[in-house]
This record gives sequence, C-alpha cells and structure tokens, in this order.
Amino acid sequence: MLSVPHLNGEKKHKSIAVLTSGGDAPGMNAALRAVVRYAIAHGCDVYGVLKGYSGLLEGQIHPLTASSVANIIQRGGTILKTDRCEAFHKKSVRREAANILRRKGIEALVVIGGDGSFTGAYYLEKETGFPTIGVPGTIDNDIAGTDDTIGFDTAVNTAIDAIDRIRDTASSHDRIFLVEVMGRSSGFIAMNTGIGGGAETIIVPEGNETITSICKTIERGIRRGKTSSIIVVAEGPKPGLSNRVATGLQKRGYYPKVCILGHTQRGGQPTAHDRMLASALGASAVAYLLGGQSHAMVGVKKNEVVLVPFKNVIGVKKNLSKDVIGLAQVLAT
Repeated sequence: MLSVPHLNGEKKHKSIAVLTSGGDAPGMNAALRAVVRYAIAHGCDVYGVLKGYSGLLEGQIHPLTASSVANIIQRGGTILKTDRCEAFHKKSVRREAANILRRKGIEALVVIGGDGSFTGAYYLEKETGFPTIGVPGTIDNDIAGTDDTIGFDTAVNTAIDAIDRIRDTASSHDRIFLVEVMGRSSGFIAMNTGIGGGAETIIVPEGNETITSICKTIERGIRRGKTSSIIVVAEGPKPGLSNRVATGLQKRGYYPKVCILGHTQRGGQPTAHDRMLASALGASAVAYLLGGQSHAMVGVKKNEVVLVPFKNVIGVKKNLSKDVIGLAQVLAT
C-alpha cells in the first residue's frame, strides 16, 4: 500500500483549491475526496473549482467540506466537472487566474489531470509564483515520471470485459474481430488490454505491425486449428484506423468485424486499485503542498509515492518498453 509523506513543521498554506481538468478518468472523484478530507484534517480550508481552468477564470470557486465529498469514491467522472480551456494558453489569462485565486484568499492549487493540465499548472506557478501541484488522472497512463495514472486500471478492465464478451461471439461464428481501444499516441491501454484479453495481435503506435504481419499471425493460428482471432487496435492519431486495417485484411481474403469501444472506457465505477491510487496521490499532493513543496506532480515509482518536478513531466513522451511489446508477440505465437 502506498504511503503518504509525513508533514513536518508548520503548515505553509491555510487554504487550497482543487480542480479537475482535461479528459475525465475513473478515480478522479476518489482523488478529490482525498484532497478535501486530508486538507481539512490538517486544518486547511478547501475550495472546489468547477469546470477546470475555464471555471477558475469565471470565478466558479466554492468552499468544500468533508460532507461535500461523501459517497463519491465509487463514482466515475468528476463531480467538479472538467473542461479544456484554450484561453489558458495566454500568459495574461494565467496571471488573472492567479489573481482570482488570491482574491478568494486561496494560497495553493491542486490540479488533477494529464499533460495539458500540468502544462497550465507549470506556467501558472512559473509566471506568477502561485504554488501548484499535479495529480495524474488520465486513462492513457502516458504521463512521464509515474508508473501509473488514475483511471488506467479501470479503463483496461472495462476493455478486457468487452473483449471477453466479444470473444464468445468470435468463437461461435469463427470470426476475426478488430477491437479498437483509446490511445491516440500511446499504446498502454491497447497493450495491457491485449495481453490481458489474450489477443492474437496488438496494434500500438510504438509497434511496427503491418497488414502482412497481421495476416501471418492469423495464418499461424489457422495452422494450429484456431478458427477465430481478436486483434486489439490503439485508435492512433488519425480516426478510422480499425476500419483501414479491416480494409487491408479484406484485400487479403479476411473479413473482420470492427468493434470500437470509444468512450465506454472512460466511464464506470473505478476499480479498487484506482480508488486506492487516487486516495494516496490526492492526500500526498496536499501533504507536499502544506510542507512547502510545489511546482511538481505526485506520482508512483516502484510502488512508492514520489514528487516529480513539472519540468521533467510536461511534453515528455512515455513509451511502452520493448520488452512488453516482445512479450505480446511471443504470447501470440
């Protein structure tokens, strides 16, 4: 179980705000709950910002109590709502955001989100001196500096559950299914889903699968007596990848069905793993802030909570290891 860092000495802040930003992820509510209750337990006032940075600029900032976050740990999405705020790219807008927080008597900010959200938090503190800290909440698990992100485990389990059901039909009808999961530039969901779901082929941005290599895998299975196949596809940066792969296979004499899981992977109740991860990281974010540390993200490395400077996180691509890609290929033979 992850340990929350101990507070030593006098608290550096008496009031903090928390917001969720970017794409929602199962477990964000658990992280919010931990931020609020840990802060209150240490004598700190807490404010919730509705609709991310957009709501911050609109002044949608409200006091939160322990009761405000009751009965939300099991809920997907985020009760604070979320948004993508293009205006926050402007330095003048970020300066006004800091002024809004200060006028409310707020001294620090917790941002639950992904790379784009952390970029906003990084520049907010760099330019205005307003203390910020990030909690990684994204189903893609593509944040540098942390082994795990809130929502990833739930998204993978949701996809595996779908594959288990699809495999029943694939087996019953001797069919090939292309199952598309989320992941525009990262193959973590696809790889974990594919290995966990026993897929014959996994197509990820970090890999080098081609129509020819996919066909060879299918043919190898047929020679072993297989009559059905599951191919997991990360959506990739350009929409329609699964359909393009299906067209390529059709030209080789195979006629796969395409099933796009889409945003079903973002919703639903968070797993126990994501609830525990979110609780530990949410509480740790507050502990670090109150201890005077900021301009960083809380993450997990080798099952320990770590504090990673934003400058080592934002814009840094986290790739699948070649060993995991190799394992997937071996298991599919």
